[in-house]
Amino acid sequence: MGKSAEAFRTISEAAVELDLPQHVLRFWETRFPQIKPLKRGGGRRYYRPDDVMLLKGIQHLLYDKGYTIKGVQRILKEDGLRRVITIGQSGSNDAAEGETSTDLAIKSSGSKNISQSSASNISRKGKIRLTNVMRELLECKRLLDNAREG
Repeated sequence: MGKSAEAFRTISEAAVELDLPQHVLRFWETRFPQIKPLKRGGGRRYYRPDDVMLLKGIQHLLYDKGYTIKGVQRILKEDGLRRVITIGQSGSNDAAEGETSTDLAIKSSGSKNISQSSASNISRKGKIRLTNVMRELLECKRLLDNAREG
């Protein structure tokens, strides 16, 4: 017999529901201040239904959509908590539809690392060109992903 959808979840129950280790949830709490489970005596965590949906949204953006932690933090800052909770509720690949080129660029952690390591060797004009090419490529990827899903 499972709990109702409105019931609070312990960290172990939330971890099972999300199929994640508990330490990942604790780590996410350090990176996303929006995750605020109730803490009772002895530090025991109780996640509200919205907390679990927020965790599902973060999980979807990180694992399914390929966002970096910084990218998800930016979505939370710019689009708000409700958007990420909605993503968690829908679990749909369309949930992050309408991404801007900036959002797409944030997701691409590999290219970010490359650009940081070689930034001093590229002129300002070259960086702008590379950024534009990266945005175009990411937009092409998004269109291909949408075509595969549809």
